[in-house]
Amino acid sequence: MFAGLLFYSTRNKWSDARQAFDKVAAERSRLQHLDPFPNDANYRKFKGYLENYSAALDKFKEELKKEVAPAPPLAPNEFQSRLRQAVVATLNRARTNNVKLPDKFQLGFDEFTTTLPKTAVAPLLGQELSQTQMLINILLDAKVDSVTSLHRAPLPEEGAASRTPVPKPTPAPARKGSPTRGQKSAKPAEASATPSTATLMERNVVDLTFKAAPAAARKVLNEIANSTGQFFIIRTLYVHDETDKGPAREKAVEAKPSGTETALNFIVGNEHIEVSARIEMLRFTF
Repeated sequence: MFAGLLFYSTRNKWSDARQAFDKVAAERSRLQHLDPFPNDANYRKFKGYLENYSAALDKFKEELKKEVAPAPPLAPNEFQSRLRQAVVATLNRARTNNVKLPDKFQLGFDEFTTTLPKTAVAPLLGQELSQTQMLINILLDAKVDSVTSLHRAPLPEEGAASRTPVPKPTPAPARKGSPTRGQKSAKPAEASATPSTATLMERNVVDLTFKAAPAAARKVLNEIANSTGQFFIIRTLYVHDETDKGPAREKAVEAKPSGTETALNFIVGNEHIEVSARIEMLRFTF
């Protein structure tokens, strides 16, 4: 009698467990064969999110493009003509601001004064010409003493055959006993010769050296960093004081009669500096 009751109870439990298992298995099978596509309400909401994100992204891209010099379509002869106009305007601006430029200064595009560029690369060269002119105008308007050199890294689109190596700025030696007179930044980053196909922006690179009073040099660096209309990145920077030795000790000024004024003789603050920098000028590819 007891064994029969135990068997009956166990059989009922097994039957209940079997039914629960079959129900869960059937639900699992149903879920596996369902189409995961969302319902209409959720789909419309998700689609709205995507459209808003796409619109915001496109707007952001357009705002970024406004901070980069444009690259309008240019024929090779049109670029060469624009180069001549830019050089004349730069020379006149330098003369007005009393800034000395290197002899036969061509804004770094010397090879194109006598040779036409390739048709495909002319628009990009026109864009780089605008970027370089904006950069030089910052120096001229700050009234630096002189622009010693400007070297342009050839664009990857120009082809390897026409490339010439761009000399790196040489760090000036520090004055003995005063490490702040000649300063060297971190190891310079090499300009990328072949940009990644996945990149959204590329760099036009120039190496620039100029001489100026400290105040003018600070103004130049601040204007470059805060420039509107073009993204500039100061990648490397070297600063060298042109005064290699400290001021000589002078004899005390002899006493003068009461009421006589003597001019102050400043022994620091009148020196000028030489600045060498590698500057990247960004251009977007989207």
